[in-house]
Amino acid sequence: MRTLLRGGTVVSAADQFRADVLIEGSRITQLGESLAVTADQVLDVAGCLLLPGLVDSHTHLAMPTMGTVTADDFNTGTAAAAAGGTTTVVDFALQTEGSLLAGLEAWRERAAGQSHIDYGFHLAVTEASPEAISEMQAVVDQGVTSFKVFMAFKGSFMADDEQLLRVLRRTRETGGLVQVHAENGDAIEVNIAEALGRGEIAPQFHAKTRPDSTEQEATARAIHLARWAKRPVFLVHVSSAAAVSEIQTARAAGSPVYGETCVHYLTLTEDELARPGFDGAKYVCSPPLRTLSDQAVLWSALRQQSLQICTTDHCPFNFCGQKELGKDDFSKIPNGLPGIEHRLTLLHEYGVRAGRLTMPELVRITSTAPARMFGLDRKGRLAPGYDADIVVFDPESHMTITARGHHMAVDYTPYEGWECRGAPVTVFSRGEVVFRDGELVSTPGRGQYIRRTPGPFGPGEVDSLRWV
Repeated sequence: MRTLLRGGTVVSAADQFRADVLIEGSRITQLGESLAVTADQVLDVAGCLLLPGLVDSHTHLAMPTMGTVTADDFNTGTAAAAAGGTTTVVDFALQTEGSLLAGLEAWRERAAGQSHIDYGFHLAVTEASPEAISEMQAVVDQGVTSFKVFMAFKGSFMADDEQLLRVLRRTRETGGLVQVHAENGDAIEVNIAEALGRGEIAPQFHAKTRPDSTEQEATARAIHLARWAKRPVFLVHVSSAAAVSEIQTARAAGSPVYGETCVHYLTLTEDELARPGFDGAKYVCSPPLRTLSDQAVLWSALRQQSLQICTTDHCPFNFCGQKELGKDDFSKIPNGLPGIEHRLTLLHEYGVRAGRLTMPELVRITSTAPARMFGLDRKGRLAPGYDADIVVFDPESHMTITARGHHMAVDYTPYEGWECRGAPVTVFSRGEVVFRDGELVSTPGRGQYIRRTPGPFGPGEVDSLRWV
């Protein structure tokens, strides 16, 4: 099957230019202006931008946590992703019953026959026992080349410094990248206990017990541990100017420190947590939402490449029956926001149209950079030989975000009623249309598991990294 996309503007991480795109089967085979080729179907995409399919390298689908399970599974979550222009997700599998391999197998079973788009996994190490450390090579051999360690959530996910250091050092032998949730879990536990003791139970106290200093301190500590291990480190969901400052200082000294922020930190503030009644619970996530001044620094950090990626950290819980678990105690509100469907539209409206990003920068932070960072070797570019993951994007299309209209299996959106300009018209995944004109046209199970390479962080990279 040969498909020609005629008359569009291709956007890469570096520039944008008029070009036709020829798809043969699942791959892009030609790119050029006014291609003189025959095709089984020719689509006129004049006036539209052609983007590489977005990569969401931070999602939590069908994840058990805090006494419940995230509202989206691999069917509904990836359907919503496809509707929003995301054609690959990298989800977080959790160590299970002490075993990394058991955790990976559990998540592969959750995804089997369900995903509409291609998917891979990170592996979260919640107990860095000698047995778990020894399994890291076998995990890498199965195409999972990144590991996550939590410095928060004491009593459940949290690992201590010794465990983080051991995981970092192990990647000197296995290759791959260690990701860190950087918040000081011990300090947060003290803050929570004291707040509850004062009767402060409302959602807004979630943010007050997790000030930016707890993120800054943990970020600095993770960087020091990575320096001692002589390994790169990736800071997930950076939310504050204080944490960005630590990353910038390390990078200015030449250290291989990387990071992401998420679309909700760029568009929402901590003021949402103080909404009347219990509505603020809809906005509880960790780290918490911050201030407008933090937002400005995060936008700048993306442009300057102090932060390389913008993800969603899609971790959806229904307001009714799930967020309500914390109605009498903010510390029991399941942490996380839904966002997998609207990242592209929100970044276009509040990034590109607001003058904070260019379109090539948007492509870099949502597609090209995560594909390279996490070893998705055929993703993230529109070029011959790459998978035909393509978003036909109309920059003038109007969209109103509503819970009633979204594809996510969650009963609210933090962006209810927000008006945006710019939306996907057609989305291809490996040459197949999965979304067209507002309708999902895919089926569960067509997505493929992607075995990732170590990307730029293989064992041979150790000696070339600079540490000061």
